Amino acid sequence: MPLLEHLAEFRKRMTRAVLFIGLFALVGWFFYDPIVDQLTLPICDLAEIRRTGSTECGNLFVGGVLGPLNLKIKVALITGVILSAPFWLYQFWAFIAPGLHNREKRYSIGFISVATPFFAMGVALGYFILPLAVKVLLGFTPSSLDNLVRFDEYLDFVLRLILVFGVAFELPVILVSLNLIGLVSGKAMIKPWRAAVFGIFFFTAALTPTGDPLTMGALALPLTVLYFGACGLSIVLDRRKKDRVAPIADDVAGEIESPAPIDES
Repeated sequence: MPLLEHLAEFRKRMTRAVLFIGLFALVGWFFYDPIVDQLTLPICDLAEIRRTGSTECGNLFVGGVLGPLNLKIKVALITGVILSAPFWLYQFWAFIAPGLHNREKRYSIGFISVATPFFAMGVALGYFILPLAVKVLLGFTPSSLDNLVRFDEYLDFVLRLILVFGVAFELPVILVSLNLIGLVSGKAMIKPWRAAVFGIFFFTAALTPTGDPLTMGALALPLTVLYFGACGLSIVLDRRKKDRVAPIADDVAGEIESPAPIDES
């Protein structure tokens, strides 16, 4: 495609992805209270607070007139991103697909069917790590001081943590997909493994909202395992491709006649 057609295709895919996120964001809007109840459990039980009629929820507070509205919009959008993952992941793949051969486009369904569970696993791991991360970080508060946490800052921390884990778990899916379409071999993936492991730890340290060793290790170690797993699977796939191509090459070579000598007379 020319550059302008690439830009038009990118705009079309982005528009569709945003529309799907917006549609699923309605779920987060209407189920705002149950979602927030789950996200605030590491600090306080909002459902119990409402049941008992209490006016305090641990150290959390909301500041500003627009604070509650901003919180609801933020939770709705992140919910839309998580729930619409199969659809925007497909749009990502569909943007790449026009540059592939027909035999490579058949991997589209496989990419979506694998990428979605991996994204969900990353989100689930982020949510599982959340109480431990909050407990460790709040544990640094001096005993003589109270740590008042703005609710919007807390939700920023929670939603960023969950989203980073989800996106990071797409690494092995992308690596194997690049191998399947022939852009990179398994040996080329594994060769710079030292730099790759360093990059994984650098990525987790830079993008995780906490920066503490617990959260960084909880993301970096699984990603390192998934990276080596993707490299190993790609090497196996490369060998299978080679085994399938070798008999065909031998048959083609056998059909070529030997060169006949030139009659110099």
